[in-house]
This record gives sequence, C-alpha cells and structure tokens, in this order.
Amino acid sequence: MAETTAAPGQDAELPGPSAVCAPREGAPQILSAPTVLETLRRLDSGPRGLTEAQAEERLARLGENTGPGWRAASWPRLFLRSLRDPFTAVLACLGLVSAAVSAWSTASVILLLVVVSCVLRASGEHRADRSTAALRELVATTATVLRRADEEAAPATREVPVAELVPGDVIRLGPGDLVPADVRLLRASGLTVHQAALTGESAPVAKSADDLPRAAGGGLFSQPQLCFQGSSVASGSATAVISATGARTRFAAAHERRAGRSEASAFDRSVHGISWILIRFMLLTPPLVLMANAALRDRGLETLPFAVAVAVGLTPEMLPVLVTLCLARGASLLARTHGVIVKRLPALHDVGAVDVLCLDKTGTLTQDRPVTDRSLGPDGREDSEVLHWAAVNAWWTLQLADLPEPDAFDEAILDAVDEDALTAYDGVATVPFAPDRRLSVAVVRTPGRLGMHTLVVKGDVEAVLDRCFLADDERERLRALAARQADGGVRVLAVATAERSSRRRDYTLTDARGLTFRGLITLRDALAPTAADALKVLTNRSVTVKVLTGDHPGTAVRACIDLGIPVAADAVLTADGIDLLSDAELAAVASRTTVFARCTPEHKARITEALRTVGHTVGFLGDGVNDLPALRAADVGIAPRNAADVAREGADVVLAEKDLTAIAHAVAAGRHAGGNIVTYLRITLSSNLGNVLAMLCAGLLLPFLSMLPAQVLLQNLCFDAAQLTFAHDRPAPTALRRPTVLDPRDLLGFITGFGVLNAVADLATFGVLALAMHGTGTLNDEAVFHSGWFTENLITQAMVMMLLRVGRRTAEFRRPGPVAWAALALAVIGLALPPSPLGPMLGLTAMSAVFYLLLTAVLILYAAGLLAARAHFERRGGSGSAPVSRPERSPMPGAGSRPS
Repeated sequence: MAETTAAPGQDAELPGPSAVCAPREGAPQILSAPTVLETLRRLDSGPRGLTEAQAEERLARLGENTGPGWRAASWPRLFLRSLRDPFTAVLACLGLVSAAVSAWSTASVILLLVVVSCVLRASGEHRADRSTAALRELVATTATVLRRADEEAAPATREVPVAELVPGDVIRLGPGDLVPADVRLLRASGLTVHQAALTGESAPVAKSADDLPRAAGGGLFSQPQLCFQGSSVASGSATAVISATGARTRFAAAHERRAGRSEASAFDRSVHGISWILIRFMLLTPPLVLMANAALRDRGLETLPFAVAVAVGLTPEMLPVLVTLCLARGASLLARTHGVIVKRLPALHDVGAVDVLCLDKTGTLTQDRPVTDRSLGPDGREDSEVLHWAAVNAWWTLQLADLPEPDAFDEAILDAVDEDALTAYDGVATVPFAPDRRLSVAVVRTPGRLGMHTLVVKGDVEAVLDRCFLADDERERLRALAARQADGGVRVLAVATAERSSRRRDYTLTDARGLTFRGLITLRDALAPTAADALKVLTNRSVTVKVLTGDHPGTAVRACIDLGIPVAADAVLTADGIDLLSDAELAAVASRTTVFARCTPEHKARITEALRTVGHTVGFLGDGVNDLPALRAADVGIAPRNAADVAREGADVVLAEKDLTAIAHAVAAGRHAGGNIVTYLRITLSSNLGNVLAMLCAGLLLPFLSMLPAQVLLQNLCFDAAQLTFAHDRPAPTALRRPTVLDPRDLLGFITGFGVLNAVADLATFGVLALAMHGTGTLNDEAVFHSGWFTENLITQAMVMMLLRVGRRTAEFRRPGPVAWAALALAVIGLALPPSPLGPMLGLTAMSAVFYLLLTAVLILYAAGLLAARAHFERRGGSGSAPVSRPERSPMPGAGSRPS
C-alpha cells in the first residue's frame, strides 16, 4: 500500500476505517495504524518534542487548537431574527394594512407591540448566549507538553494552554487528564481511557503504544495506539505525539457532519399552524364584510376601514409579547433557581411538550463508577470471605504499585470493606493488572502463618479459572455460574488464592498456577442518587424514559430495574436488531421499546427521528460528541454544563449538572409557560371571534357604528393590560400531568365553540338593551348602545379569564392572584366608567337599573353556558393543548427550521 506523505509540520491524519489492508477473501481484515516512526516522520517531530520556534510557526499556520467555531449572535442580529416569528409577522402585516387605510392609532399600537415583543425575545436569548459563553470558561484549558528552547537544548515539560498545542507536540498524560487533541501514543503504562463521549461505552478502554496491527472490527476508536480529543485518562500514564488539532480532529468532524437540522421543532410547527389559521380568517373576513354591507346596506368601499378593523379584531395583539414574556420569565426562573439555561426561548415550550425523554445510562441513571453487588462462594451462595480476599488483593496492589492509582473496580471493593482489617497483612510483592493478562496478583504475609506467603489473584473469570486447579466439569460449572451473574447486568470478577513458601523472594505471573478458587465478586453501576425520585416525577407527568446506550443490554436493563423503570421482555433492542429494521418498522417498534443497547451515534439519531415520526415530542439528553446527531434530531436537545463543547453548543437547554431532577424542573417550567400561553390563546381568540361575529351582526342591523374608535382603543388596551397577567399566572397542578402542545386543530375547535357562545351573549345583550329602554327603537340611541355593550364586553372578558384557565376547577378557591385582580379591575372599569365624568368624553352614558338587572341575568346564563361547554370539552379530552401522542406529524405550510 502506498504511503501517504504530508509536508513537515502539517496535520498528517491517521488512517480511518477505509485505510485497511485487503487480505484474501474470508480472512479477517487488519487495520494498521502508522508506526511510531512513520508518525514522527510525517509530523516532522521526535520524542524530544518541538522547539518553541517550530511550535509558534505551526500555530500561526494551522491555527489554534479550538473546537468548531462558535460565536454568540449579537443583540441586533437576534432582534432582526425575532422579526421572522410568524406571530410577529402577522401582527406587523396588520399594522401595515391599518396604516394603509389611515387607521394610525391602530397601526401605532401594533407597531409598539411588535417592537416590545422583539426586544423581549432578543434580550432573553442574548442573556442565554452570555450564560453559555461563561460555561465554556469552566472547561480545563492546559496540557503538559514537552518543548525545547532550541535544537540543541534539552526538552523540558511545562503547562501550556490547550489552544496553543500544534501537530508534532509531545504531551504527557496522567490519570484524570483530558486528551486535548488526536494523538498517537509513543509510550504507555497501564493506560486506560474513557471514550464515552465518542463511542458511548462507559467502561474504560485499554490503550498501548505497540505497533502491532489489530482486527478492524472495532473501528478506528478501538485501535490501542490512538487516543482522541473528547476522551479522558482513567488510569495509567502515557507520552503521545499530537497528530491533529482544532477542526481536523475526529471530535470536530463529528460536529461538522451534523451542522444543522432541517425540520422544525414542536413549537415552530404549532406557531406556524396557528398563524395560518389566523391568516385564513383575516383574508376571509374583509370580503365578507364588504359584500354583506353592499348587499344589505348599499354601502361600498366606505366600509373598508370597518372591514379592516374587523380583521384586526380577530388578531390577539398581545400574542407575541405574551408568548415571549411567558417563555422569558420561565427561562429566567429556571436559570436563577435551578441553574438550567434555555438557549432558545421556544425550547422552553418544547421541554414542556416532551412526552418521550431519551438518555444514556452512564452519568444519568447511574454514576460513572461501580459498586459491589454480591460476594459469592464456589457454590453460588453469599460468602463474605470472597470479598475480604478481593479487598486484600486491591489494597496491596495499590500499596505496592509504582503509580498508586486504583482502578474503578478496586475502589468499589475497598469501599465495601473495613480497611483496618487489611493492614493486618504484610505486603510482599505485586503483579499489577494489565490489559493483556486481565488479572492482578498480590503476595502477602498472613498473620499467624509463619513461613508461608499467600498469593491472592483477582481478575477476569476466564483468566483466573485457567490458573486454578479444577476438574473440567467443575470449571464448566463455575463458568456457567459466572455467565448467569453476567446475564443479570453485572460485571463479574473471580478471586483465587494459593500458598507459597516464604523462602521465595521474587514473584512473577508464572507463580500464579494451581490456585484454589475462592469465588466471584459481582459489581453493578452505582445508581445516581436523585435518579429514582426524578423518574417518578417524570412518570407522573406522562414523560416516558427510553435508554439509548452503547453498553451491554443486560447492564442497562439492570440499572432500569434497580430504579423502578419497568422493562418488558420485548422492550429491549440492540444495534444488530435496529440495523435489520426499516425506518417504518423502527418507528412502530420504538414506541414500545425501553432499552436500546450497543447504540452508535447513527442509531441514536435514527431512533430519535423514528419516535418523532409517530407523533411524539422527543427530548434527548446527551453530553458527548457521539450524542450530537441525536441532539440535533430531537425536538429539544439537552446537555449538561460539563458536556463536550460541540454537544453543549448544539443543545437547546444546558443543565448545571447531569441530573434528571433538573430536567423535571425544566419540564414543569415549560408546562407552566405552555399552559399560560394556551390559556391566553383560547381566551383571547374565542373572545375576539365572538366580538367579531357580534360586530358583523351589529354592522348589518344598526345605522351607526357598533363602537367608536376611541371606545375600541380603550377596550383593547384594558383587555391587553389584563391579559399580560397570564404570564404571571401559575396553572393548577393538573396542568403538569400531561404535555402541553399548541395543537392548531384542537385550539380551532375550542375557539369556534366558545366564540359562538360569546357572540350569543353579545346578541342577548343587544336584546337586553332594547328591553331596558322599552322598545326596539331605542337601539338608535348610540350612547346607550355603546355603553351597554362596553360594560358587557369587559365583564364577560373578566368571567372568561377566571373560568377558562388551564387546569382550574370552579371549586378551586385560592388566594387571588394577578389574573383574579386583573379580572376584577376589568369588571370595575366596565361598571364604573360609563356613569363617571369620563364617560361623556368617550361617548358613554349612564345606564338604567333595569339594564343592570337584565344584564345580571344574561351574565348568569352566560357563566352557566361557559361551565357546561367547558365540561363537555374536557370530557372529549380537549384542553387547548394536544394529547400525548398524535397519529402523524408533518410540517405546517411555511414551517421553517430550528436555528442551529
């Protein structure tokens, strides 16, 4: 195979999965990483590292070692982007139409509302961008590098910023270090790394610096000579040469492949659906008004301003302001009280709409460490002596090692015993664990046994059994016992001992022969302390949790069962099974599957898309580069603060910690905001529709305008001011039990039914006005008609605000909140303004006592009708928000994409 060359100092990429020597048919493929010598030649470097001059030249030529470019949008850019919001666009168009027909007061009010809405949204998202930028500063920023002052100088180690690393730099890695770039190992001692951010596999992966080729089945990340940016050192130490930095790393490549998402989010789809409903109504209304007036009243284009006013009356003027205010307030409270940053305000609604939450096991349901589960003797029964000997091995292996750094299994075993009992032994020698031998040996002097040493061996079951003195059938029985334990989702270690004469001084691995098998130690993943309680809260809120993990299915199922997540026998699917399913088949299977195991990044994204296809609103929690495709595919991507940069920046919501409790708080905040938005929409749109219908009837029946422009403006200002209090309302707990989705069809049914009911109340008021004045002819009295309808409008609006709130029951009598006080203020204004000194200035006049008595009867009947209609609507399952799942999902006309 021809050798690939690169100019000195350039980034010489290590071979990918395609760089495989093709052997004869049927033979296993061999993936060969470049040798140490080849790598150093291509990078024009050496074991002594680069000189300072070489490093500076490469830094200037190749750029800093930073992740994919990220730059917060400026406030003006966010302001302009918010103008593209469909609600705002509809309102702006109405403002232009109002200006075109010289309705300057209406146009001014609408323009003011558009500006206020855009300012609120831009400010909220700009604040979230600044918070996200601050999180970037919390990531480790230095690395230990070997540099020389000049060609003749001796190399010296020093800490340099990660951004200043260049290809050819030689770095040193130790336990806990982040791998700052893609590297090729030069030397390694007991090195294991966590690659969960890249592959999803929670267990550390052994790495070595040898040049031996490896089978290609595991892919590039399985090559022991290579480590990649985004991984971290679990144990051991190493010296490595950097082969790729910045945008040329595998870490960055994963981000570039998923730079954006083409489909709109749940909020975007809902907003576009409702906007198109409003647009259709507004386009239909003016022609109908003009035709009706031309036919019945012989009026022509002079009624155009009235027709435009009717169309404007259908539009909830405060909608963009209130939606932005609800979302911004909820996002601000989340950030302040729970450390949850909502980067896109509409994402808060999407969190509240989530009915399926996909997440990995490690770090979310479980901690990134094991704990001891059982200690079993050879007969399969509990035996504490086995744990004791395992702890002796772990303790003295740690004490006698050159680099005392316990691995995760040793730490778990030592945490389960009293260390005072271990100091009674005297350590003699140790053969530490290594990936190639898969076991460790500790030699100790046992108290009271003069002249004898005890060898304690702990490690992989097969490796230990092969060194035990056992009959074949007994060996098979013990293998079966270990296999049954492993099938239960735990990791299994074997423990054996042997007695040797104390005259022996030097011990090697060959001395670990003819051992006596002591038993098995099983270890499980430590459960996250808050996971069980958070899962109960999410379940009570109709959020289904699905586990998408790169781990073994048994391990994932065990964690789910321990946390109380029911997993049916047919609710587990592995990557092999996913690959056999078409997209349609996967969509059908995904809804009833709880655990998806051995998943690659592509599998996670495909599962997320499949769940969305069948109508679920999907949230995805991820923290690694491997999670980025699924974060983009979900309706709302969620990442913790310490996630990989590209994952955190690709997410919509950032958590202070990787904790399900924070997600439960975010869901509650999203549903509060969504519930308030739904309340506003269904109350305002149904009231507006009722008023428009009444205005159409009045326009055809009356010889004068049904309401003067000043009265319309004052009434709208009162409505708008009162409706702003919905942003500060707190829906009842029942509103949190199900996802809140702005479903246009459901909302249309609600506003049509209640709008007609409101129009009936208005028409009944017209009748009351006629009766109160002792004859239908009094309808020619403009001031009386205007006053009576003005009062009735404000009082019915107050009643609707109180009776149609999301989740509220009529039996709920609590301390009055902002909405109750606003409703009371509306009613007081409606009753007090006409007879006040300001009344005549607005064309209003005092009404007779008979009118108020008859109006009271109308209002009582209207309230009863509201309650009956609400009960009927709730029995049918409607609430102004969508049910948990819908049969299909397709973008609404004109739907855009979610900003990346």
